[in-house]
Amino acid sequence: MKLRWKPYTLELSHPFKIAHGTSHTRTAVLIDLDGGLGEAAVVSYHGESVAAVEEYLKRAAPLLEDPPATLQGRLELLPAEGSRAARAALEMALFDLWGRELGMPLWRLFGLDPERAPLTSFTIAMGEPGEMAELARTSGMPLLKLKVGGEDDLERLEAVRSARPNARIRVDANGGWSLEQARRFIPELIRLGVEFLEQPLPPEEREGFAELRRLGLPVFADEPIKTVADVVAWAPYVDGVVIKLAKSGGIAPARAMIETARALGLEVMLGCMVETRLAVGAAAHLAPLADHADLDGPMLIKNDPFTGLEYAGARLLLPQNPGLGIRRAN
Repeated sequence: MKLRWKPYTLELSHPFKIAHGTSHTRTAVLIDLDGGLGEAAVVSYHGESVAAVEEYLKRAAPLLEDPPATLQGRLELLPAEGSRAARAALEMALFDLWGRELGMPLWRLFGLDPERAPLTSFTIAMGEPGEMAELARTSGMPLLKLKVGGEDDLERLEAVRSARPNARIRVDANGGWSLEQARRFIPELIRLGVEFLEQPLPPEEREGFAELRRLGLPVFADEPIKTVADVVAWAPYVDGVVIKLAKSGGIAPARAMIETARALGLEVMLGCMVETRLAVGAAAHLAPLADHADLDGPMLIKNDPFTGLEYAGARLLLPQNPGLGIRRAN
């Protein structure tokens, strides 16, 4: 099998500010493995870089030159150490080839019902309260996820709620609050009808999550949830976990994490990075297994080169073509 890859710059529709910093572009590495497609999200705060992705791909390429015929045999060839985003990209490509060979989209091969996929939220990046309110208003989306992480967060939330009184709202601090700030903000979030709070504290403050969840608002962990072991370790401290292919290393590890979360009584949100329809489409095949979806990456970029995953407002229209079901636009 021949492996090729190319870094690709994602042009954002709006500046994307979160507690980790502000982006005007993001970078992905797009791969092609004998026609199977994959995407590695280069997210620096998860320790990823183009160099790390390429180093992993260079190690994996010779292992895949003459692979076994079975999907499982091919997956077992992927190096265990190194870039999780690169592993996810290669796994996407292998699942894509498998589905294409069998002539079915992955969700059908997994035995899932696409109608059970939850609505996706639409992300409103941090900004001035008026800017966030205007973006929430013009989006028209019924389910909003607000990025926060500063002292002005209550003004941001008030502005958005005023602009969209009937919208469902979730809040993601990306670890940007202190425990004291979170204690102070959570009663206000409850007053404003926020559904749940994602990653209020840095990952190292795990004990604080257990305290916060007792204040009456469900709390989810995102950044530290990368493996099945992480799901198990965090289960006593949170109400739910956020699972993403780029963090977990691919479709199969993400599905195992979902099953573990279910066994432990946790809610599951299936999320994405700022990614194209390729990576988000791969994740969408697992959406019927999740309670919540945050799969809006393609809505946040201007130059998505792929088609196959579509949206009817907040409803995910899962790919119908074989494999990932994602194809190049031109």
